[in-house]
Amino acid sequence: MPIPIVILTSSFMLPLLLLGQEQSATAGAPNPFKALPANPSLVQQIEAVSLQFDEAFNKHDGDAVMALFTTTATQVSPVGTFIGREAIEKYYGTLFQNLLPQGRATKINYVYTYGADLCALGGWIVTIHGSQQVGGFLINVYTQVRGTWKIRTSVFNYATGS
Repeated sequence: MPIPIVILTSSFMLPLLLLGQEQSATAGAPNPFKALPANPSLVQQIEAVSLQFDEAFNKHDGDAVMALFTTTATQVSPVGTFIGREAIEKYYGTLFQNLLPQGRATKINYVYTYGADLCALGGWIVTIHGSQQVGGFLINVYTQVRGTWKIRTSVFNYATGS
């Protein structure tokens, strides 16, 4: 039996049903989007984007971080929801300035195809203020833009107890 994963950020809930449980879009009609594990080549491509994100994040390079997002992307974090590159860039700029993050590392645990998009589930860890280590969970949805995988939606939360 698949286990639903629910991530709570502020008053935001995002349920995901994993591994092959088909849900009806309407009573009696099958949902045409069934999450399937991505093939190894797609997983490697998403892991490469994740590594690029960590490298840009660790350099506090807002331009390089933003190059990984679509122009209409959404970032959901414990402090709010940010829509569009301008709002997301401002969010990361403030984060870099106020928290002085370093050593971010992301581990992608699962990648699923969902229609033409990819959904990655994983975790992250980073040091802030020079010595405080925090981490949590993430869900990123990627879509292709001119042949390159871009982050369309990113949701992260702190691990319980952080």
